Amino acid sequence: MRIIKLNAIDSTNTYLKKMGVAGVADDGLTVVAKFQTNGRGQMGTTWNSQEAKNLTFSVFKDVSFVDVAQHFYISMAVSLAVYEGLNSLSVKKIKVKWPNDILSDNKKIAGILIENVIKHNVITASVIGIGLNVNQTDFSDLPSASSLLLLSGKVYDLDEVLSSILKQIEIYFDYLKNRQFKLLKSTYESHLFRKNKPSTFKNAEGSVFSGYITGISDVGQLMVKVEDNFIKSFDFKEVSLMY
Repeated sequence: MRIIKLNAIDSTNTYLKKMGVAGVADDGLTVVAKFQTNGRGQMGTTWNSQEAKNLTFSVFKDVSFVDVAQHFYISMAVSLAVYEGLNSLSVKKIKVKWPNDILSDNKKIAGILIENVIKHNVITASVIGIGLNVNQTDFSDLPSASSLLLLSGKVYDLDEVLSSILKQIEIYFDYLKNRQFKLLKSTYESHLFRKNKPSTFKNAEGSVFSGYITGISDVGQLMVKVEDNFIKSFDFKEVSLMY
């Protein structure tokens, strides 16, 4: 697996996508930056990270074997890879907050941005951006965020954490390639934050409602049991889980 290390870049995802367009990005190519000037999260949000204290990296993966309709399994595989990578480092109380935020002790420690390259209705590749709070201690403007250092009291070696996650990405993409979809889905659901617990949600119109997360659909929708035991499904932009 080839790794490119940069001091500063606008966005590792943008950098890697350009390499993909130029035809010089092979499967597993990873770009790591000490600092991103324009790190991006889901739905156009920004990912703020202190220089050289955290991991901000992107991985180029060949996913030509995944049908467009099954694209959420890519997200599941990545989420589980980060989960297991951190679990192997003895990080405690890890959960996956749908669709692919990683929490520890109910605090967000990692975000994932997956940008699929689709040609003629076929997914040819995925650019997987991961931002992980490792040794940062100041989150004064982000009360729901934390880091591995704050949660464990231990300073982590960034290369060791990166290696652990990259190893798991290879393992979980082998599951994906071998079409072990049931295993991926059941494992993902077993680590799902607030599953089967009374929770509060907000829909796209801003209305708040209560329900229980029961799991996810095959296309990645969140399944929520609301009043009268009715199960409703929501796309990512249609609902948010309130803390």
